[in-house]
Amino acid sequence: MRASTFAFTALLACPFVALVQPVAQAGTKTPAYVTAAMNDSARSADRVNDERRQMATVLTFSGVKPGSTVMELLPGGGYWTRAFSQIVGAHGHVYQVWASQTKADNKNLVLWKQLANTGHYANVSVLQESLDRPTASLPVDVVFTSQNYHDLHDPSLGPVNMAEFNKAVYAALKPGGVFVIVDHIAPAGSGISDTNTLHRIDPASVRKEVEAAGFVFDGASDALLNPKDPLNIPVFDASIRGHTSQFIYRFRKPAH
Repeated sequence: MRASTFAFTALLACPFVALVQPVAQAGTKTPAYVTAAMNDSARSADRVNDERRQMATVLTFSGVKPGSTVMELLPGGGYWTRAFSQIVGAHGHVYQVWASQTKADNKNLVLWKQLANTGHYANVSVLQESLDRPTASLPVDVVFTSQNYHDLHDPSLGPVNMAEFNKAVYAALKPGGVFVIVDHIAPAGSGISDTNTLHRIDPASVRKEVEAAGFVFDGASDALLNPKDPLNIPVFDASIRGHTSQFIYRFRKPAH
């Protein structure tokens, strides 16, 4: 799988050909600050997953850079947080947004409340908020969520009012800021019918929901496509777990 944005000819063979538009960014070089963040000793345990998760490509595609402010939605174990923190540095900030219904004893939540009080992660704030209206203390440059957008449609999180959610993300961004979504692909035309069963979502539904809030589609990357994924089995199935076909979408809040 190429670590690049979709080429039009490759789209012809894709199960969601009508859903994406190519962006001419093939061959984009990984910035030195991304490489440095990935090599941070505090994330040594993460490195075994970097190639599989195409970390360098995703971080570069997101546009996060030194001094950026990032709002990360549903950060889980903090795989992305650790890299974001080191990229943005002392002049940037990372806001971790956890669902307000997350149990106070959630091991990852407890861990990050502790880590945010250390010098190494002093630029990370841990927030528990209603996901209908996620917000940060200041307007941010990037809102990012990985493998979680589909969950917002499910009973475990409410489900969330997606119109309100995407409007809140839009409001949290600076003009020109971007919303980056990585998630497991469901078959074209399936809509949101597979979010609670297969833990997948039709990319066309994501685009429709996000654009309805005023966002402009700003590109897609094929770095996590896997043609061997049949798309119709749960993401936790042993035959595909950790290797699902995923879309990477970027949406931009207009600058004016």
